[in-house]
Amino acid sequence: MNGTRKKLLLIAVAMVAVSAVVATQYARAQLSYEYSINHPSNGFIRFVGSDNATDGIRVLRAESGNTTLKLNFGDLTKGVNKTYTAAFAIVNEENFSVDITDIEVSPTSGADYLQIWLHGNPTAKAENDASSVFMWNKGSDVTPGDTTAWTLAAGNSDPSNMGSGITTAWDGTAQVRYTESTASATSGTDDYVWVQISIDIPDTASAGSYSGTITFDFEATTH
Repeated sequence: MNGTRKKLLLIAVAMVAVSAVVATQYARAQLSYEYSINHPSNGFIRFVGSDNATDGIRVLRAESGNTTLKLNFGDLTKGVNKTYTAAFAIVNEENFSVDITDIEVSPTSGADYLQIWLHGNPTAKAENDASSVFMWNKGSDVTPGDTTAWTLAAGNSDPSNMGSGITTAWDGTAQVRYTESTASATSGTDDYVWVQISIDIPDTASAGSYSGTITFDFEATTH
């Protein structure tokens, strides 16, 4: 074997050895994680009570110790249209803005009688509020394209208030945070929005209880 061949062989062996070392390198790393499940009135997207139902308790409420919220519109009758201009508020506590893109109601039991808006003025009916966005109309999704309906500005991570120092105290009966403020909200400027819900019951409605689920879709860019 001449000198040149020896050098080539040594190089080839060295390359194989290095490749073998690289191919058999492994590592293990561990990361811990944590999160907590809070009451929905204290979460990063919060639901805050406002209007009272026919029983004198907030429309938005929860059972004691329960982390699931519900809306109770009270005892209604045929042919009645009941409107809560400030059924509740949605508040953003994230340090970045969050968009509300859609609202859906399921199942169809009673959904055909519901109308839902996002709007700025809690004392005005949505149809008289230029800021209002119609989201659900008696069984039909008015915003099926999932476009931005309302932008909640960045919050301050403090569940005891919303907007510019609006207090959200704890309601021991309804078991939710609430506000009696009538301050208007502006999309993209304030960290909250008011939700108006109307129940329009026709004369042909059947007696009985109606229930379902209202789903809110949120979207945000975090970087």
